[in-house]
Amino acid sequence: MLDYSHNAWLVAASLAVALMAGFTGLYLTHGASKLDDQRRKFVVALSAIILGGGIWSMHFVAMLGLQLPILFYYDALITLISALVAILMVGLALLLLHFRPRTMQTVVGAGVIVGLGIVVMHYVGMAGMKLCRPVYTAWDVAISTLASVVLSVLAIWVAYDNRTQRNILLGTACFGLAVFTMHFVAAGLTDFVASDSAGGAGPALNNQVLAMGVTVAVFLICGAFLLTGITFIGSDASDTRPDAFEPEPTTALRAGVPFEREGQTFFAEPARIAAIRAEGHYTVLYMGVEKLFCPWSITEAETRLSPDGFLRAHRSYLVNPKHVSSFERHKDNGTCFFDGVDALKKVPVSRSRLTDIRSALGL
Repeated sequence: MLDYSHNAWLVAASLAVALMAGFTGLYLTHGASKLDDQRRKFVVALSAIILGGGIWSMHFVAMLGLQLPILFYYDALITLISALVAILMVGLALLLLHFRPRTMQTVVGAGVIVGLGIVVMHYVGMAGMKLCRPVYTAWDVAISTLASVVLSVLAIWVAYDNRTQRNILLGTACFGLAVFTMHFVAAGLTDFVASDSAGGAGPALNNQVLAMGVTVAVFLICGAFLLTGITFIGSDASDTRPDAFEPEPTTALRAGVPFEREGQTFFAEPARIAAIRAEGHYTVLYMGVEKLFCPWSITEAETRLSPDGFLRAHRSYLVNPKHVSSFERHKDNGTCFFDGVDALKKVPVSRSRLTDIRSALGL
């Protein structure tokens, strides 16, 4: 086994890179769920490159600080694969967060994917070492994976619980610690031995060339960090519109509930709306014979329309009790009926919402 140590300055630099990448990637996606599909895809892709590239850059900044008694280099193809794996797995997590209903299960799943992406990137990157071979056990990998997944789930949960500046900063800290902790937990559990084999999947990548590549990547991350940081500092947290599953409360509607028709946006009085149904990241309004597309999410509609008496009857439905014509109680749930709404005859009431609905109806 070879004795090794770490350069303290490069260890600190690796943490700084992880934090800058985390902040930039998480802040770039702020408000992304309000964008149209094409612009949202672009923002998600850009954020995935920055977050995944940040994971990769942090790893190799730390590896440049690894001090071994022998010379070693990296396989270029395996090193490239490690970067692409990190970007793709982070991209998958962001797609779940911004193109699927953002439930707690989605948030946890995205955090698990990010955590696994950090682990896979680390060990693929380590596999690219030549003239020196890392040695670790399955238990070492399991411990590193547990640390990475737990901290990544925490980072995603904090950052997406409520998309305010405070949550983004806390999510950044958790993300940076997830990448940093996983790397050094894994490094602390890894031994290194000299290897006579110099063969590899691709051409040799010595430390000088790798240092230049990492420097360019860190430069781009720093540039993106400065650009997003200026916007972040100049914005007022009270003006941000969170796109999480718990949006900021609103006390009054000035124009009404927005809906789109023939390329124009109109506004409906809340009292005229009988029910609202979730449709992906958007909703459908039911008013008499009409079904109207609304750009709000079901959670945003629930928060904004709470002062008007709307209640969540089901995870996919809000109802206006004033329009309910009859109610039927089943064993552990119920059904609201709407005689005057041609576009919607009934709405299911889930067991967890049954008490609130019955109370609102005076039952």
